[in-house]
Amino acid sequence: MAKPVNSLSLYKPAKLPKLNFITTMASNKIVFFLVSSLLLLLTVSAVEYTVTNKAIGTPGGVRFNNEIGVAYSRQVLVAATDFIWKIFRQRSTGDRKSVQKVSLFIVTDYDGVAFASNNEIHVSANYIANYGGDLKREITGILYHEMTHIWQWNGNPSAPGGLVEGIADFVRLKSGYIPGHWVGPGGGSRWDEGYDVTARFLDYLEGLRNGFVAQLNRRLKNGYSADYFVQLLGKPVDQLWADYKATFGN
Repeated sequence: MAKPVNSLSLYKPAKLPKLNFITTMASNKIVFFLVSSLLLLLTVSAVEYTVTNKAIGTPGGVRFNNEIGVAYSRQVLVAATDFIWKIFRQRSTGDRKSVQKVSLFIVTDYDGVAFASNNEIHVSANYIANYGGDLKREITGILYHEMTHIWQWNGNPSAPGGLVEGIADFVRLKSGYIPGHWVGPGGGSRWDEGYDVTARFLDYLEGLRNGFVAQLNRRLKNGYSADYFVQLLGKPVDQLWADYKATFGN
């Protein structure tokens, strides 16, 4: 420490370096972020994910192995879970469904695209075999959609099916893995038409109130009421739909 110039300086309180204080605060924030991220990662890792190709030897099963693979599919399931929890703002286990294991199956006994049931996701090998576009991107988007069904609340299960599917496609929309044939903003004829139509509508409502979808999903844990839209946005859903259509001129 430098020698004081006079006796008065002996009683002058030393100033903390501003830069060091700011740096310390920033360091604390970084540490908090890293610890929070690690805890979230450990929570995600606590869920067991399995991927089984039950279509080995079929065109779809072969294409799955060649263009997607088990390892990549499992990575997507893990990443989708983390993403969904962030969209739903579910920071603790108490906010989320209790799911210990999620299983993905590539199957030959289903002619649709994919479905989720009892914490299992079934994807059609026939769909994989015949898909004409970027298969890896398409399956990634499908897995984000189906993983949402694993984690979302559905009103036990009184929520409109179109709303449930719309929330799943809203997550897919926010992930960026959407196909080119989706309707644009303002498309569709009913708010609960489902899938991409409802996803676009929910995205508009999210713009009116940040975190709207997360709050709506939270309410769906115990049931469904059309009044949820009034509670969160101050208007009936039909009025919100009319406003939405007017905003995009259709």
